[in-house]
Amino acid sequence: MTVFDTKITEMLGIKYPIIGGTMMWVTNSEFTASISNAGGLGILASAMYPSREVFAEAITRVLDLTDKPFAVNLNLFPMMRPIDNDEYLDVMIEKGLRVVETSGHSAPETLCSRFKEAGLTWIHKCVGIRYALKVQEMGADIVTVVGYENGGATGKLDIGTIVLVPRAAEVLRIPVIGGGGISDGRGFLAVLALGAQGVIMGTRLLATQESPIHKELKQALIEASELDTMLIMRSIGATHRVWANGAAKKCVELEAAQVNLPEILRVVAGEKAKSMYEKGSLDAGVISCGQGIGLAHDIPTVKELFDRIIAEAADTVKRLAGSGINSK
Repeated sequence: MTVFDTKITEMLGIKYPIIGGTMMWVTNSEFTASISNAGGLGILASAMYPSREVFAEAITRVLDLTDKPFAVNLNLFPMMRPIDNDEYLDVMIEKGLRVVETSGHSAPETLCSRFKEAGLTWIHKCVGIRYALKVQEMGADIVTVVGYENGGATGKLDIGTIVLVPRAAEVLRIPVIGGGGISDGRGFLAVLALGAQGVIMGTRLLATQESPIHKELKQALIEASELDTMLIMRSIGATHRVWANGAAKKCVELEAAQVNLPEILRVVAGEKAKSMYEKGSLDAGVISCGQGIGLAHDIPTVKELFDRIIAEAADTVKRLAGSGINSK
């Protein structure tokens, strides 16, 4: 047992109640395995893989690298290169996986029924209470809610983590994973104190040794502050929080000029981000990045990061218990 055993560690069979956020072109087989091996739950980004066969190879690779639980994310957002999630689910079932995460629009009922038939633990990630309640009724086992501070899709509601997480915890019957701006043990403990049973983080994991992005990009991120993110694509109904680099600023300029959609999409295209990750060209594309980047100051291994988070959270509990704080 660890000091932070929760319903999430019990349900998922993990050491720490820490979930690695799915990140396109980042959460590959190797990175997924490193998160799971460090005691959290790694989640493979299925949308990275263009075919059933390549996706199956990616899962096999994770299985070769870890004997710990991991999940696969099935992306329900509109995509320029759509994939057949039913086919990818076939592969997951064939490989004996036990956990699936969905994110984006509500999962189709046929897909949800297949999760149940296969005995999968289904986690759905969303940014609002009404979405969480809907998937609970559809049969989700766990709901992840992420506040407005988070990197990537922020939705339209603009609700911060400190309000969203306790609201979800008080209205849902199923366990909640909370996130948005979490980078250290203080944030981890705060999310648990707000009523969540687990914590999700993505941005902080970008600046780890195992993260498959260029070392110059990692260095730039740990030099960033909480002010160095911005919202893009709000004008087209696809708001994302990203690192405030040249490409992000160009996207906002194009939106302000009300250019046509294809021109905006060319700036934020995933292939440009992939090139940035591989070559270190810091303004080539956009990278999802939450405000918690301002709390990332070094580049540890994932295990070092997770162990530090748990130790810091435990120390904070002891400090508060010994501070003389009482309700009188």
